[in-house]
Amino acid sequence: MFYSHDTFGLGHLRRSRALAGAITAANPDASALILTGSPVAGRFSFPTRVDHVRLPGVIKRADGSYASRTMGMSIEETADLRAALIRSTVEQYEPDVLVADKEPTGFRGELMPALELLKSKGRCKMVLGLRDVLDEPEVLAAEWERKHAVEATRDFYDEIWVYGPRSVYDPTAGLPFTPQMQARMHWTGYLRRDLGQVGEPPEQPYLLVTPGGGGDGEMMVDLVLSAYEADPELSPRAVLVYGPFLSGETREDFEQRVARLDGRVTAVGFESQIETLFAGAQGVVCMGGYNTFCEVLSFDKPAVIVPRTTPRLEQWIRASRAEEIGLTTMLDETRDGWNAPALAKAIRALATQPPPSAAGSEGLLDGLDYVTQRVSALLRNSRREAAE
Repeated sequence: MFYSHDTFGLGHLRRSRALAGAITAANPDASALILTGSPVAGRFSFPTRVDHVRLPGVIKRADGSYASRTMGMSIEETADLRAALIRSTVEQYEPDVLVADKEPTGFRGELMPALELLKSKGRCKMVLGLRDVLDEPEVLAAEWERKHAVEATRDFYDEIWVYGPRSVYDPTAGLPFTPQMQARMHWTGYLRRDLGQVGEPPEQPYLLVTPGGGGDGEMMVDLVLSAYEADPELSPRAVLVYGPFLSGETREDFEQRVARLDGRVTAVGFESQIETLFAGAQGVVCMGGYNTFCEVLSFDKPAVIVPRTTPRLEQWIRASRAEEIGLTTMLDETRDGWNAPALAKAIRALATQPPPSAAGSEGLLDGLDYVTQRVSALLRNSRREAAE
């Protein structure tokens, strides 16, 4: 079972979906159930023997507070409802392994009743899965202290998986992990995206522009359009995927600007098979979200990352480390400036920029293989403990 709180964006769901697909593909007896709050979960296809349960949605306001997405309930009532649904589903499904994505206690503590139930029964192995980067250490430490997340990690989770290489970043830096907790940590490597069957890509050559889910992508999309508007010679043409959360008047304005560019930029709203666009792209302009970064590495595409810096520095930290290592370049607001000439220069440089594989980081994309091995080991340990 995968817990994916998904109050914003697509990252948690897409990560859980990739992990569930790899685990069930490696073990024909395995099934997986993803608990997700994503409002667009139904737009995705799920692998064989993988399904999902949709939790009532919540939205994150501009001030950082949360509200119920559609149900006319208070956020406290919605969290209580979600907690009860999670506990009930855990009780019925009886998972052998639970993998919680990023939040040790869940959204507003909603995972705690399920964790306590599973611990009391004693047969489920519980894993906390973390991105390669969470936030700057001081901010993260304050957040985890407020949520009692360190204590929950210590008391409930058998293992901690970091979905990245140790050489890139330690997302738990600054957290007061005991030596025993540190001994439970596994750096898996990044989660490779499926490089199997892809569809027919658009006419060549083109640059793929993706702000991920799009909910925080307005600035980057505006910058790309400004670069093409300001420089009539800028090439290749751009294929822009807005993402499902970039909508409303902002999207309408962008559509009008795209139309005026007369084919030099084309745009689509949501592409569930974005792998096809990655496979055919000459280069990529993107934000610095985890899943998009994994796609850049998996498809080995020269990329320039335009990382957001609010509400957390996660994307900037990932992009700056990737640039240091030689995997990608970044457009830094302070160093380069977020303006049309700076981005146009970065786009032109993609034509001669080496792909990520040129950096030669061995084991960089071994995450899915590592995770399936860990699941097998956890199941063996469970059987051994039951026999004893």
